[in-house]
Amino acid sequence: MTLVVPGGTRAAHSAAPARPVWLPAWPVASILALYPLWWALGLGVLIFPIMAAPMLVLLVRRRAAGRPLRLPPGAGWWALFLAAVLISILALGADPAGTVVEHAEGRLVAVLYRLIMYVSLTILLVYTGNLTESELPRRRLVRLLGWLFVLTVAGGLLGLVAGSFAFTSPVEWLLPGSLRSKGFVQSLVHPYAAQIMDLVGAEQPRPAAPWGYTNTWGNNFCLLMCWVVAAAWATRRLSVKVLALACLAIAIVPAVVSLNRGLWVGVGVVMVYVAIRYVLMGRLWVLAAVGLAGAGLAVALAATPMGDVVSARLDNGKSNGVRSFLIERAVDGFQDSPIIGYGSTRNTIGGRNSITVGESSECERCGNFTVGGNGQLWQLMYAHGTVGTVAYLGFFGYGLWRFRRDRTPVGIAAGAAIVSSFSAMLWYNAIPTPLAFMFLAYALLWRNELEGDAHAR
Repeated sequence: MTLVVPGGTRAAHSAAPARPVWLPAWPVASILALYPLWWALGLGVLIFPIMAAPMLVLLVRRRAAGRPLRLPPGAGWWALFLAAVLISILALGADPAGTVVEHAEGRLVAVLYRLIMYVSLTILLVYTGNLTESELPRRRLVRLLGWLFVLTVAGGLLGLVAGSFAFTSPVEWLLPGSLRSKGFVQSLVHPYAAQIMDLVGAEQPRPAAPWGYTNTWGNNFCLLMCWVVAAAWATRRLSVKVLALACLAIAIVPAVVSLNRGLWVGVGVVMVYVAIRYVLMGRLWVLAAVGLAGAGLAVALAATPMGDVVSARLDNGKSNGVRSFLIERAVDGFQDSPIIGYGSTRNTIGGRNSITVGESSECERCGNFTVGGNGQLWQLMYAHGTVGTVAYLGFFGYGLWRFRRDRTPVGIAAGAAIVSSFSAMLWYNAIPTPLAFMFLAYALLWRNELEGDAHAR
């Protein structure tokens, strides 16, 4: 989809042709390349709305100069989703049965945060899709995404060897004490390596750096893993290919020790999707590659303590009951407000066994669970109803169908990222970094269609 603004009037009254308005790559590249810096400064995910401001200004300037502004395929679906997010705010004052009573004003902070992130990431998608090959080569963008996978693995290793590592960021220092002590604010501005949890009978660190939460770390692991392979694929340097394989091998350790079952499922989904795509292209060798990878993983689990870790996690499903409880609440709420939802999440009264069990300073994870906080799908249904859920799924589903014939390594890696997000939405939320990486994958598919696949290969 393209918006075209006529520029003929200016040309008729000017002897000199209009100067081309280029879009610089730095707003996108700096987010990805310098993410460790943003994390250490306490900006982290806040860098997305910060960088969205100059992106929007540059896009407006480009359109004002008469250059066409492209919109992503399926933009109508996403516009409908954003409209559903706005309309659902009308139900913010409702208190569904079994949830904590609260005024609409008290829920506005979370709503505004998600709305700002949705809009900021939409700008990121449009901006990246409007960049040309000379402004930001696709190969460079793939390398940047591959770099973020390396960063994810490094953060996972940091979480394992120094789980208590944390520090006060510069941004955190600037905030008043009453504000920076809040858990939500801490997750945004306080850098830490891991979340300490008791899932298998003893407290242990679960990797979170640099993404804030263990679940987000696992989600991003799945979304980014194919990019390190695609980046290595695009070079003839053997050393780069060896380093990519080494990174994937090392990544097994934090992936297993994270106790993140959703990550394990996501990796399987990615591998199956990629294998199917290549088999359909007649590349049967991929079956041997998958078999070797599976055999290597089996040997690693059998010959190291990682096998015991996996067994212990599968035997201790402490979170299963809470997840089932929250899914039931989300479905009940969806049935009570099926069109527009409730505008945001809600906290349950008590826990799944008793309404008298609640959150306290001694037990922050006891009761008062967040309905819609255990998966993007449940949040969409509960917060934005049928309209928001169908529009969100429709956008990414349309993209997968639209770009299904893209057989380049970039196209397959991008498709794998989006497919993995469909499985991840059953237990992970997407705001903000997972959705950002889904959008960047979408932008690469979009640009492949526009600019051809010569560079993508």
